[in-house]
Amino acid sequence: MNESTLEVSKIGWRFDNSYVRLPDMMLSKISPIPVKKPKLIILNHELSKELGLDFSAISDDYIASIFSGNLLPKGSESIAQAYAGHQFGHFTMLGDGRAIVIGEHLAPNNKRVDIQFKGSGRTPYSRNGDGRAALGPMLREYIISEAMHALGIPTTRSLAVVKTGEQVIRETSLPGAILTRVAASHIRVGTFQYVASQGDIKTLKALVNYSINRHYPDYKDTDNPALTLLKIVLKKQIELVTNWMRVGFIHGVMNTDNMTISGETIDYGPCAFMDVYNPETVFSSIDYHGRYAYFNQPGITKWNLLRFAETLLPLIDNQEDKAIKIAEEIINGFDSFYKNHWFRMMKKKLGLFGEESEDENLINTLLVWMNQNKVDYTNTFCSLIDEDLLKEKPFQDSIFLNWHKQWKKRLKKNKQPTESSLSLMKRTNPTIIPRNHKVEEVLKAANVNDDLTLLYNLLKVLKKPYENQLNAITYKSPPATSNKKYQTFCGT
Repeated sequence: MNESTLEVSKIGWRFDNSYVRLPDMMLSKISPIPVKKPKLIILNHELSKELGLDFSAISDDYIASIFSGNLLPKGSESIAQAYAGHQFGHFTMLGDGRAIVIGEHLAPNNKRVDIQFKGSGRTPYSRNGDGRAALGPMLREYIISEAMHALGIPTTRSLAVVKTGEQVIRETSLPGAILTRVAASHIRVGTFQYVASQGDIKTLKALVNYSINRHYPDYKDTDNPALTLLKIVLKKQIELVTNWMRVGFIHGVMNTDNMTISGETIDYGPCAFMDVYNPETVFSSIDYHGRYAYFNQPGITKWNLLRFAETLLPLIDNQEDKAIKIAEEIINGFDSFYKNHWFRMMKKKLGLFGEESEDENLINTLLVWMNQNKVDYTNTFCSLIDEDLLKEKPFQDSIFLNWHKQWKKRLKKNKQPTESSLSLMKRTNPTIIPRNHKVEEVLKAANVNDDLTLLYNLLKVLKKPYENQLNAITYKSPPATSNKKYQTFCGT
């Protein structure tokens, strides 16, 4: 069979597109804009298998044609989604300005996922943008999203990256690319904000019911679906941000349009991982006031949830005052819920079982010491697991040694064998994260020299972040000391 007439069944696409059946105001039906010369850069074979897709019988050129949008699979119905959002606190109307969902694919386990092209050209929501993406940011999202998956953190996934054969203009001329993103859905807090801003209660109700049916079907028969959805999303987002804090991840652009109701991490723009522990760490070049700094992420999550709650008020109760009171009660539970979640997480990082009066002080004392002594966040916890590493200079000062003594004393109260504590710590503390300087090395090699060797090497190491990989020492080391502040960029 000729590739150009290859049946969809040969690859395994199973499209069942439900979002397109929502009211027209929520989307625009539009096809990706063809590109000149698509070239496959990377295909995620592991994810392909999970999705029930088999590309082994077709050439890279044909694969590139699919993932560039030049040749859409049978059954796809490409759309750009409308949404709004608070960007750095300011409300604006948005939408998929450079992305198109080509359809919803059913994996072998019948799990429904969006297949989205990012960088696929202009849409009705592009707002004077070119609708394209550069290779560097797309590879960056591929690396970080797959690293997050390996770390056990809910996230969108990356299926493929293709070069377009065209240049995009940012500060300079850069090679263009398209990322294929796989998500539980692309329904955001901003999606609800968009509908609510139109004053269309009927559509808002349809969106709530659709969201519950798609993501939380066990709750579809509740008396108050909007209130149920608010409670679920709050819980999901607390779990998510706690995981971010666990591994030192800084999203960088926590606008309401970048918060999903599925609880997945989405939109890896100016994100990065913290090396030296500093709760005020900011990497994004446009976050001038530290709104989305590491330690602010839980508070911003709560702020975003408040905006979500506002959209649901007409459905929570017919009486606005009563609806506000009910919603406030839910949101006001955020602080204690998060604190408990974070506290349990930190105890796991330290291998602590049970409850002891000194636990909170033990955690806070260590974090203060880490901040004051500018030690590496990831490697500090790894050093507690492998005590040979504690022979290094930063761990020899009197404050740490005293803390270490108290920690050892606390471990004896666990009523669990030492092996259980170590096992807990190893499951909670990664030895490998996508170090920012290593990511930059990969992107430079790919952009400048078309060299993907570093990319493949990094991805291989990132697949096993909790293992003590013997040949991965360079991936564990923080960057050399520099006076130059590391910055990240959105890529638009």
